Formats: sequence, C-alpha cells, structure tokens
Amino acid sequence: MAKVLVPLAQGCEEIEAVTVIDVLRRAGVDVVTAGLDNSPVKASRGTRLIPDVELESILNESFDMIVLPGGQPGTDNLSLDSRIAELVTSMARQDKYVCAICAAPKVLALAGVLSGRRATAFPGTLEKLGRSDISLSHAAVEKDGRIITSRGPGTAMDFALELVELLVGKEKRQDVEKALVRAI
Repeated sequence: MAKVLVPLAQGCEEIEAVTVIDVLRRAGVDVVTAGLDNSPVKASRGTRLIPDVELESILNESFDMIVLPGGQPGTDNLSLDSRIAELVTSMARQDKYVCAICAAPKVLALAGVLSGRRATAFPGTLEKLGRSDISLSHAAVEKDGRIITSRGPGTAMDFALELVELLVGKEKRQDVEKALVRAI
C-alpha cells in the first residue's frame, strides 16, 4: 500500500490539506498527517486540524510521496522548518513523489527541488522568487517527473485525483471520482 506524508503547518490552507487527505484515503492510500509540533493546527480560515502524529516522530519512516498544502502563513511556516527542506530534498534524491499546491511550491523552490523543472503555483508565488531556473506553468496541475505542483484551493480536487492516479492507477482514480459524483 502506498504511504503518503502530509505535513500540516499552522496556517495551512484547509481546502488543500483536507481534500488531499480525504481523496487519497478514499483510494486506500495510507496517509499520515504530521504537525510541525504537538499542537492542533489552526488553518488559514480558522478550521482546527488534529494531525495524526508530530513530524519528529516519523522522520525515519519511509514514504512514497510527500504533499505540502499551501496557504499562509502555512507555507512560510513550512519554509522555516529545516526538517521539511530535508524531507523534500531527500525524497527527490530517492526519486519519490514530491508534491505541493498553492504557495507551497515555494518551499520546493527554496529547497532547490524545482531547479530545471516545470512547476505551477498560486499566481505570483514563484515569480516573486525571481528564479530563472524554474519553468513557470499556468496549468491546474503540473507534472515534471515525480515533482507535482498545483495552483490553489480551486484545483485541489484535480490535484488530489492526479495523485491517486500516480499512486494506485487510473482505474482507482476513476472509481474514486465516480463515487464523488464529480462532473467531468
């Protein structure tokens, strides 16, 4: 069974976090949510999320994918945590899936993971970094090898379903999408 880590930082975007967690779990993926500390997470719109574990407790576990929700100040909080930078760079070196949505591709860029890659993000996020080594895309979901990025809350469902397809196949994606009664 595929195993996915979703780090939850204070101020993360709840639509992005919960949509990814929910859709992946509907597909039978083992999703572990990890708080940067042992506190409940107050998301960007005030929703309280209770992570499964504290990040420190799972740093030595193996995951097939890491997914960073965006939002502010969640993205900045992820950027300031050296453990997150180490996780994304280590997983990229191991050719594991490294994924981020909304403002969170900034975390990947700052860690050097987007160098020489195509990526999308919330409008203006990557542009503000002034990095000529990142090829900017305006796609809802951008795949460049095992680096997957997406634009924002409105693309969270597309992003989550793409992650399902990558981890457990197109048929499972179609089954999950059908059960969601999603017009496609």
